[in-house]
Amino acid sequence: MANVVKKRSISYELAQKMVDKAVAKAREIGVSENVAILDDGGNLKAFGRMDEAPIPTIEMAQNKAFTALLGVSTQEFFNFIQGDPSLLAGVPTLARMAAWGGGAIGVSGAPAVQNDVDCAKAALALVSDAAPTQQ
Repeated sequence: MANVVKKRSISYELAQKMVDKAVAKAREIGVSENVAILDDGGNLKAFGRMDEAPIPTIEMAQNKAFTALLGVSTQEFFNFIQGDPSLLAGVPTLARMAAWGGGAIGVSGAPAVQNDVDCAKAALALVSDAAPTQQ
């Protein structure tokens, strides 16, 4: 079985808890968000759209989550590409890529990027809580 690779992916239960945590944070700070959690293949695992979250930010949330599959937040991704004119020009032409804050999971809809970031961080705290500790 040398040609078989085992992968870990987020469970539905954890994905839904992350959506709920991000929504709770959004309510706490008084904003409406769309929250997208993808599996390791970029497929939608869980999604939440709060009342009054802007419709265009549904796609934005999913694109932020897809971009985060690179292994960095979308803000870190932007910081990386902004110093290279060819990357800065080329990345926006790629489907499903987003280079603004709020993506380590996909969170979009608040009037300020920092609100999206805060909600994403609240949800991501659940992942570190759920991850098995290494011995």
